[in-house]
Amino acid sequence: MQPPYILAIDQGTTSSRCIVFDAAAKPIAVAQREFAQHYPASGWVEHDLEDIWQDVVTVLREAVSKAGIDVADIAAIGITNQRETVAVWDRATGKPIHRAIVWQDRRTADTCARLKADGAEQLFAAKTGLLLDPYFSGTKLAWILDEVAGARAAADRGELAFGTIDCFLLSRLTRGKVHATDPSNASRTLMFDIGKQQWDEELLRLLRVPASVLPDVQDNSYIFGECDPAILGRAIPIAGMAGDQQAALFGQACFRPGMTKSTYGTGAFALMNIGTKPIPSKKRMLTTVGYRLNGETTYALEGAIFVAGAAVKWLRDGLKIITHASDTHDMAVRVPDNHGVYMVPAFVGLGAPHWNPDARGLICGLTLDAGAAHVARAALESVAYQTLDMINAMREDANPGDAALRIDGGMAANDWLGQFLADVLVAPVERPVSVETTALGAAFLAGLATGVWSDLAALEATWTSDRRFEPKMSAALRSDLVAGWHKAVARALL
Repeated sequence: MQPPYILAIDQGTTSSRCIVFDAAAKPIAVAQREFAQHYPASGWVEHDLEDIWQDVVTVLREAVSKAGIDVADIAAIGITNQRETVAVWDRATGKPIHRAIVWQDRRTADTCARLKADGAEQLFAAKTGLLLDPYFSGTKLAWILDEVAGARAAADRGELAFGTIDCFLLSRLTRGKVHATDPSNASRTLMFDIGKQQWDEELLRLLRVPASVLPDVQDNSYIFGECDPAILGRAIPIAGMAGDQQAALFGQACFRPGMTKSTYGTGAFALMNIGTKPIPSKKRMLTTVGYRLNGETTYALEGAIFVAGAAVKWLRDGLKIITHASDTHDMAVRVPDNHGVYMVPAFVGLGAPHWNPDARGLICGLTLDAGAAHVARAALESVAYQTLDMINAMREDANPGDAALRIDGGMAANDWLGQFLADVLVAPVERPVSVETTALGAAFLAGLATGVWSDLAALEATWTSDRRFEPKMSAALRSDLVAGWHKAVARALL
């Protein structure tokens, strides 16, 4: 183990984790806690912010204890977070005024539809690189201001603070001293002009959001403030923040235009580095901030799949046909083909390139001799097919200089999925030795700001391949399988 160390807080959709990295970018300890999901109405998803905060403090302490390191050897803390999830809290007390509204939540679909009908989507797309969809933060924030008694008046008086989860954690970690976010999270709110790199007054008016609630926006690698000494025993710089998908792009060392990564967690997200000039998508991809260092912004094209690992979780907790997520690998191998069974996991609508919040999940092609293994395989295949739809759209928007796809996240450990991805993409798929690239990206950003690593070349030198999957499937079989998928999606969109 090599000091100094970096603590990476990875606050995700279903759990909060802390990973301790050493100076060689190797994880040496991890602590994790799952927390409750709240579903107060159909299509609504909420998190208790106090649960998240208590879990983050717990995993910070547990990870340091497990690592057996001296707190004096910790150089910095980095934060990565579930994006688009909205928190609003009282500036004076730090207490949330409502549960966090999660990125998966669809309650503002009507608001988005109304803005589209008013012809506003082109304006939002031109300034933010995003489409009008309830996935993003702005309409969720407006909902809280409208629906929580007294919230809008309190916001107008400057008493409330808005932030995504990174921003909320930063405020709590600094005992309310710092209200700030980074460009990657700001770029997901529908309120941030990604070209000018600032909050946009015109968009704020359309969303009915007062500027008084917004955080400052600093570079991703930046000393935002110091952690309250009461948490770990000394004040530690909080020196890096990025939304989870941009953090994974950074952790995968995708520093050159054309390099692409896809992260498989609750959802799945593919990002392609497109360099220092934003490219408007013609295929309903998102143009977003990849990261900003020393005032220079690197942009990315992004496609979002709302349900990936969540489909496997549903097999376990809903259908109860598996005990562990890893069971899906063995079940997929057990059957010779998909038997014509397809799953479209549109449990909360479909993301890129469809962006249809009203689509709902389906399983089709069932016959009496189809079994649980076919359904499990269909769930894994659906992740690959959705990835194909995103990557194809990106290929049309921008020319990828590196054809290989770098994968990470929990599902990346599934060898069957890695091979199937390579087969349907007709491209190599690379998995790094450590698939904890989201947390690693946050650590990289914090380490850059505090001198643990000198530059991007030093970070790139730490990336090591664990396995490279090469395409093996025949063109005819691939064509048949993809055609079946597109027919299934057409049914889900009816």
